[in-house]
Amino acid sequence: MTELLPLLAEPGQPETLYRALQEETRRLVGHRLFTLLYVDGTDVARVWSSHPAEYPTSGRKQMTETPWGTHVLAGGQPYLGRDVAGIRWAFPDHALIESMGLGSVINLPVRYDGQTIGTCNLLDAEHAYDEAALAKVLPLAPLLVPAFVEARRARS
Repeated sequence: MTELLPLLAEPGQPETLYRALQEETRRLVGHRLFTLLYVDGTDVARVWSSHPAEYPTSGRKQMTETPWGTHVLAGGQPYLGRDVAGIRWAFPDHALIESMGLGSVINLPVRYDGQTIGTCNLLDAEHAYDEAALAKVLPLAPLLVPAFVEARRARS
């Protein structure tokens, strides 16, 4: 993680950081889909996507009043969905996720000042992730705090 910290000073933010984080998580645990969402009221708003055709950066979802939202957004806990059942439990758009050959997920809450302000999301084939994979990427989430604080400030 410390090797990514200097990137926060580089020009072209937040895209510079988003690209580097996408590559670092790919190196650490792999993924077929990488998205970043910030919390905007009762919605989450997508600010980065490795697959913009299927998951455009203009996308929004109402996730705060779901079991996943209670766990990740309100509870501030990461979510590890190891299989298709875990995807179906968490996401109303599970059919699109499954159609892309994705069957496991890691959602990392990005926390600031006692609240979840966004999530970093990695998806891959079924059974691609386990507790060890989650532990490898969990420390990266705080790097997104400045970008998500700025995204929230820009919307107001």
